[in-house]
Amino acid sequence: MLYLIATRIFAWLVLLSRSSAAKEAEILILRHEVAVLRRQVAAPKPTWPDRALLTTFARLLPRALRQHRIVSPRTLLAWHQRLIKDKWTQPAPPGRPPIPDELRDLIIRLGTENPRWGFRRVHGELRRLGHKVSPATVRRILRTAGLGPAPRRQSARGEWTAFLKAHAHSLLATDYFHVDTVGLQRLYALFVMEVRTRTVHILGVTAHPTAAWATQQARQLIWQLSNRASDFTHLIRDRDTKFTASFDAVFASEDINVTKIPPRSPNCNPHAERFVRSAREECTDRLLIFDRGHAEKVLHDYARHFNRHRPHQGRGQLAPLDDANVIPLPPARIQRRQAVVGLINEYHRASRSSGKAAAHRL
Repeated sequence: MLYLIATRIFAWLVLLSRSSAAKEAEILILRHEVAVLRRQVAAPKPTWPDRALLTTFARLLPRALRQHRIVSPRTLLAWHQRLIKDKWTQPAPPGRPPIPDELRDLIIRLGTENPRWGFRRVHGELRRLGHKVSPATVRRILRTAGLGPAPRRQSARGEWTAFLKAHAHSLLATDYFHVDTVGLQRLYALFVMEVRTRTVHILGVTAHPTAAWATQQARQLIWQLSNRASDFTHLIRDRDTKFTASFDAVFASEDINVTKIPPRSPNCNPHAERFVRSAREECTDRLLIFDRGHAEKVLHDYARHFNRHRPHQGRGQLAPLDDANVIPLPPARIQRRQAVVGLINEYHRASRSSGKAAAHRL
């Protein structure tokens, strides 16, 4: 600034020695040069000394001439407001730097995905990942996010979900669901599902489910499984009174532990509940059931479709009895077949013999 002021003073002293005609000619030439430059430059970018000089001397010009400068009075006012804002900007408070948002999100993620981890366990995992942060900071971030101490973050639902995932390969699930006949008689169907493959076994249908009847159906299931019964270690069931100690003893004889879900918690047996919903939406709610024999036949037909053809998201859109190692090739011709008394369409590859027969009929 001192250098700029000194050069301007010397320039003014030089101007005092010049004639008025020379000054007026220079002013005309400068105005014309400014007009030429304005046609070429849409938005000039003055530096800070340029702004200071224009702001200082613009007030000495007549009001009519202030409107024809490269900066308008509105621009000068904006520069002044920006200068006031910079003057009163408070410096950053002393102390530790703030935690980056990425690190904060990682701490919350570790606390959410691991409800058994306390803040010190989360702190240790962060150190292994190369993040330097104090345990108190980890505890404060977890508490702010609503994640209190580890014992409070452990929920029965989370533990049950972890149990289902850990034992899915050796898990059985059983439950009842009812079907109403045309004569307003309520029938009860008992089924068991192999959770790993989603294979469903319809054990029986009766109008009067008793503990003795359920126990007999359990014996029939063990007989059907034969050597495969040793592949299962747990059976999930609800607290229905028809599941008695004798029912559990049938599975205990094959070293299958019976696990009861909490009271009034059907979501703890999700695979069985999902099958009940599918059976009702796709089968029983779409036709009239006449009697027990009719209900048993329809449910066995649906179970056959469910096991052999219906795709499942939990198995990568494969049916329970499909081989995951077999990659089907797109066929040249698709054939439709109706299942479950015509309620459901199944699509298969048309065999060559059927194609030749169709061509012969044509």
